[in-house]
Amino acid sequence: MEAAEGVGAPTPTEEMNGAGTLMDFLDEPFPDVGTYEDFHTIDWLREKSRDTDRHRKITSKSRESLWELIKSLLDAWSGWVVMLLIGLLSGTLAGVIDLAVDWMTDLKEGVCLSAFWYSHEQCCWTSNQTTFADRDKCPQWQKWAELMTGHAQGAGAYLLNYFLYVLWALLFSFLAVTLVRVFAPYACGSGIPEIKTILSGFIIRGYLGKWTLLIKTVTLVLAVSSGLSLGKEGPLVHVACCCGNLFCSLFSKYSKNEGKRREVLSAAAAAGVSVAFGAPIGGVLFSLEEVSYYFPLKTLWRSFFAALVAAFTLRSINPFGNSRLVLFYVEYHTPWYMAELVPFILLGVFGGLWGTLFIRANIAWCRRRKTTQLGKYPVLEVIAVTGITAVLAYPNPYTRRSTSELISELFNDCGALESSQLCDYVNNPNMSRPVDDIPDRPAGPGVYSAMWQLALALVFKIVITIFTFGMKIPSGLFIPSMAVGAIAGRIVGIAVEQVAYHHHDWIIFKSWCRPGADCVTPGLYAMVGAAACLGGVTRMTVSLVVIMFELTGGLEYIVPLMAAAVTSKWVADAFGKEGIYESHIQLNGYPYLDVRDEFTHRTLATDVMRPRRNDPPLAVLTQDSTTVEDVETLIKDTDYNGFPVVVSRESERLIGFVQRRDLTLAIKNARQKQDGVVSSSVVYFTEDAPQLPASNPQPLKLRRVLNLSPFTVTDHTPMETVVDIFRKLGLRQCLVTRSGRLLGIITKKDVLRHMAQMMNQDPESIMFN
Repeated sequence: MEAAEGVGAPTPTEEMNGAGTLMDFLDEPFPDVGTYEDFHTIDWLREKSRDTDRHRKITSKSRESLWELIKSLLDAWSGWVVMLLIGLLSGTLAGVIDLAVDWMTDLKEGVCLSAFWYSHEQCCWTSNQTTFADRDKCPQWQKWAELMTGHAQGAGAYLLNYFLYVLWALLFSFLAVTLVRVFAPYACGSGIPEIKTILSGFIIRGYLGKWTLLIKTVTLVLAVSSGLSLGKEGPLVHVACCCGNLFCSLFSKYSKNEGKRREVLSAAAAAGVSVAFGAPIGGVLFSLEEVSYYFPLKTLWRSFFAALVAAFTLRSINPFGNSRLVLFYVEYHTPWYMAELVPFILLGVFGGLWGTLFIRANIAWCRRRKTTQLGKYPVLEVIAVTGITAVLAYPNPYTRRSTSELISELFNDCGALESSQLCDYVNNPNMSRPVDDIPDRPAGPGVYSAMWQLALALVFKIVITIFTFGMKIPSGLFIPSMAVGAIAGRIVGIAVEQVAYHHHDWIIFKSWCRPGADCVTPGLYAMVGAAACLGGVTRMTVSLVVIMFELTGGLEYIVPLMAAAVTSKWVADAFGKEGIYESHIQLNGYPYLDVRDEFTHRTLATDVMRPRRNDPPLAVLTQDSTTVEDVETLIKDTDYNGFPVVVSRESERLIGFVQRRDLTLAIKNARQKQDGVVSSSVVYFTEDAPQLPASNPQPLKLRRVLNLSPFTVTDHTPMETVVDIFRKLGLRQCLVTRSGRLLGIITKKDVLRHMAQMMNQDPESIMFN
């Protein structure tokens, strides 16, 4: 792609030009050549070719000496070293975030007197005065009202606790949004839409920087602790990718090649999901299915290794204190029955409908935020949403606690020792069965009041999550979506259980649900509902099911989870193909060419290429008759990313393509380092210097920055093929020719705008190159 230069003895022409010392100064590579501007797309073919050249050079040198051999081995191992470092750092950060979130969430309600840095649970573990029945109550843990006034009960104490809960929530969210605004504006949101765009070859400088990593980690703790309806799972993928980018800068193999860097970032995304859910295999599949654009087999192995190291590190920290990696460990003792597939599929339908509703409402709200005055007051918006969330959440015990705790309780099976309201069933006094196999029982008053509270919590979560996702603070979507599904699932599960108990003689229950048997597990319905809702929002299928069974340890429930995930995807896809992340990519106008999009229109390359019929002619350079001044004027007057090089303006025969940035850097460098280069110097891209009069200033040879093999198509190539080429080869631009004559150019932006136009969308929404 970049021709190697070998300059021999000066030719008579060069002697005539007084250029006996003429050299191609680009024989020595200079800094920044081959790099990209911010908010531009990389050229995958070029990056691949550069890496192949680098690898060839290292291999040939390794035969020369032992030291070069050692260097080549270190180069080969650098990928695994980077994976190890990513796994260790992302696992450690996730453990610290988990511990900090636990402590700060409990801080809204009270404080541990024996050690203020203990969460409620840790405080009561260390107490000697805690009984199993009252394991949440211990003298060392005091609520704020009890600490300040000495009264634990009564209306005054309740109102004081209520007030302080809201106050702490507002303080945490205010700190989070202020830190994001002042230090790292890129630390807001989930990060997954941008990660997807970056992995597809787009450059967003600073998005994976050190400041973003630091601020995202701190503000994620604050945002989750404030009680807002958001999760830490999506942002943990962003945090892991920041770790990946940080370690890439230590190895020139990755820091100087944007294509190789993206392989590392794909593996880092897998490590992020691995620590977010304690699901290493699910993380690898998530990276493959959901975020990665280019995922060779080598990256699959490395992702697996990074996810393993990250999960192992998190397990060593043991943030949940249960010696398990999984977030919501479940142990159900009942198999599921075929008849239960009906409610499972209905939960899938609910998940698909919720996904569609959420995406449409959230995108409409985010668009409103972008186009109206609302977007100018991000701090005020965060404070308002936090205030409303805290005021409405506190009275309901299911919304007051952290969302992870809520999901954990909804997934739980009711054992003999459960003290939860959801397990307030009427017990049969004659029951003499083993503890772990409790038969279905009629629901007690606690279950009915819990059902009402859960129904209110469901409405609250559905509405508030729409307004929360997309604010200027770190906010993940996995946990809120799972909470919506888990609440709906638990309600359905209890309903099915009670119908089965009271009507066990019905034909659908007769074959498998005898009186006194443990037939229905409501917790399983919550698990299936959570998977369905998460699938409806993100449109994940395979990785979702694997994440769910790794998350809960419920391996034998794969079929119900698969049924719900597939149903929710079908239902949601019926209303629109894009998941929440693709919708946010579209909203932001990023140049993302989705592999899943189909292009079925019968247009040709000539319909899309520029220049169009009434446009000025294409800006080109000639191979040996353009001066330095002409090139500088062309660069100043246009904003194109590169220029085709032709034999002459008359013949328009294509020679190659040169990037704008490389051209600018080359001329700047030549003016500094090469004597005799002035504005009237001729720039030439050929092997030999052109025949020039002796009075002319020294010419400038720029063949080294010329791409001699630009990708070309003929003007009658169907756009379907062109789109496929752009998608599969990761092209940045493609030249259109007829019989070797240059006609025009098609860029990635042109392709995306054409696709938007064909789908009756606004082509101007694609803002970047």
